[in-house]
Amino acid sequence: MSIFDLLFIAAFLATAATLVRAAFLAIRGRRVRALVLLRRLCICAAAYLGAVVLASACWPRTVLQVGDPRCFDDWCIAVESATRRPAAGHIVCVAALRLSSTARRVSQRELGIAIYLSDDRGRRYDPIPGRSDVPFDVQLAPQQSIAATRTFEVPADAQNLGLVVTHEGGFPIGWFIAGYEAWFHKPAIVRLP
Repeated sequence: MSIFDLLFIAAFLATAATLVRAAFLAIRGRRVRALVLLRRLCICAAAYLGAVVLASACWPRTVLQVGDPRCFDDWCIAVESATRRPAAGHIVCVAALRLSSTARRVSQRELGIAIYLSDDRGRRYDPIPGRSDVPFDVQLAPQQSIAATRTFEVPADAQNLGLVVTHEGGFPIGWFIAGYEAWFHKPAIVRLP
């Protein structure tokens, strides 16, 4: 848990307490005082969100190397290797991945994980679905790791390929926490040799 996570939790609790206090004041007939409190809350919330957006614009993109784990709490994914072979008019790239859990007591899974290849022009190449692909939301026992692969087809002119691991779908909690991959902050990328 980072300092930004703790800051978000503190801001959330302060917001909840302020809303309860404003409701209490309004019920007791002190509506003007409740409105002043809500106005201050809106100003603080706007300043907080402005700081989150500014941090996302200034924060550099995380660049990982092959073998470096990309962790979301205790669930991690790492690119172990990537091979390329030419095919008719395109290149087939196969990424060998390792899914692992660093948890010591509980089984877990990670939902909403998406991976894709990206080139120097910012083009996105999603994996080709395979019947034998290990799903990313597979349940992992404590300290367990399993191998997975994904196959991609990219045009022959694609240069400087990188594999992006990110969350897609679900509630975008990262929009409210500085340092997360939201707003203008691009997701982490693993540079492929």
